[in-house]
Amino acid sequence: MSDDPASILKDAKTKMSKSVEVTKEEFTAIRTGRASAAMFQGITVEYYGAPTPLNQLASLQFPEARTVIVTPYDKSAMAQVETALRDSDLGVNPTNNGDTLRVVLPALTEERRRDYAKLAKTKAEDGRVAVRGSRGNAKKALEKLVKDGEIGEDEGSRAEKELETLTKTANEQIDEALSLKETELETI
Repeated sequence: MSDDPASILKDAKTKMSKSVEVTKEEFTAIRTGRASAAMFQGITVEYYGAPTPLNQLASLQFPEARTVIVTPYDKSAMAQVETALRDSDLGVNPTNNGDTLRVVLPALTEERRRDYAKLAKTKAEDGRVAVRGSRGNAKKALEKLVKDGEIGEDEGSRAEKELETLTKTANEQIDEALSLKETELETI
């Protein structure tokens, strides 16, 4: 941490923004009615004894809303890619035509939509916890500056009010992203 309120607040704002971005990225990985590349980011394939991300081994195409065509760059990896897709948490059974794998995502049931909504809420709360952690660290640094006499109490309280504003803004951004994701999940 640095030794002036402006840089402490700047650091806190950067960390809070990063927490919001990470939360939004995690929301993109939650499946909705449409197929997206983000859904496949966490899938790794055992390729020559090393876990390799799917997007490094194959291209993904989305000809329809719930259909994905997976084309491995190396045809000898077809079986491993197929196994990785089948074992993933997407709940899919790819169809192998020799050159490509066709993945048809099943329609989301009401129960599955509720599960995904719960998952989104959990990820949002994780984001809020990260924001509160950044706030707590910055607040301690500001209190230390006041205690050590490096800044006055008035300046310290002004900085803390600004910190609260930053925290509120970050939490509102997370809530807004959660609301959008829940709306997306409810749309059939």
